[in-house]
Amino acid sequence: MLYGIAAASAALLLTAVLAAVLRVPALRAGIIDRRCRRPLPLLGGAAVVAVTCLVAWAGQWTKVAPLGDGVGRLLAAGAAVAALGLVADVWRLRGRVLTAGTAVAAACVVPYDETGVGGGLLAVGWIVFASLAFKGLDHADGLAGTIGVVTAFGVGACAAAELMDGLAVLLSVFAAALTGFLMHNWHPARVGMGACGALFTGFLLSSAAVFTRAGYGLAPTAGVLLCLGAVAGADVLLVVLARATGRRPLLRRGPDHLAHRLRRLGLTPQGGVVLLGAASFSAVLVGVLVHAGWTGDAAVLWVAGAAVLAVLVLLKFPGQASRRGVATQVGGTSTRMGRASTQMGRASAQVGRGVAVRTAAARTVSAQAVSPQVSGPLRVRNG
Repeated sequence: MLYGIAAASAALLLTAVLAAVLRVPALRAGIIDRRCRRPLPLLGGAAVVAVTCLVAWAGQWTKVAPLGDGVGRLLAAGAAVAALGLVADVWRLRGRVLTAGTAVAAACVVPYDETGVGGGLLAVGWIVFASLAFKGLDHADGLAGTIGVVTAFGVGACAAAELMDGLAVLLSVFAAALTGFLMHNWHPARVGMGACGALFTGFLLSSAAVFTRAGYGLAPTAGVLLCLGAVAGADVLLVVLARATGRRPLLRRGPDHLAHRLRRLGLTPQGGVVLLGAASFSAVLVGVLVHAGWTGDAAVLWVAGAAVLAVLVLLKFPGQASRRGVATQVGGTSTRMGRASTQMGRASAQVGRGVAVRTAAARTVSAQAVSPQVSGPLRVRNG
């Protein structure tokens, strides 16, 4: 208990300091992303990964908090996925490379003796999906970190219920590291998570959830995993439906995620993250209660229905402004400007005519004033 508190505190402080230190070299090396027309360094996720692995390794080395069977392999595989994400942050790897690397790492950590071959393959697919979904959540300041903290506490509670103390301590340390990272990632963010931290977050949380549900039935396990990843899954579903109906490339980045559409509804960046964090907390709480047996499996249906309803409602609101509307506004503006210039031209013509009339009248008056003096008889005084 005391080691868990000390480890979490150390992880929070170390991540906050390391993320601030790595910001400058990330800017100088060009490891950045563009967010709201400003450069955002992407080595904050590397700080989360480094501190989490360091604190977990210290507990394993000192034997104060051993990780347990399979958890060390899980952490090593997560570090490998994070390294692949770091390469993607620096050199922009293709999506298929990230997917293949994550799948290989997931295949190395799934407990096939408890899940079976079929269940193990499904678990690999879930881990890959969750990892890429968390990468997609890194589209708004503070969103991926907030969802990660909430999910880490939920999965940690499930691990504690299964008496997996090493995994529970690891997840608490990871949640503390994400909290330290959020000190720099809250809007307006000074450090970003990047593919390194996002893939590591999704991989670690989904793999830990698979570990805690190993040995349970396939349908109840799918329901619990759905609750633990409800917000990330809803974001993926929304993006796929929006780009499919709009006939846009699926892998091209665009402002059509959950946070973007909430901004269209009038929410502030902080308000959108808080709302999605509250939704994630509610879904994760249901998953924990179902896993612990404190509620029935039917509660999962409420979470699934709420997620689908939210996606369908947000799908009605555009994630980005329509080009046709922009063109219409520009055309209307140019038409109004043309009408204004025409009116100004007519006014100037009327002014010119008035000036000409006044000039002619002035000439007539001057001629009448001068002509009597010229046409009159000359009077000669002095003979």
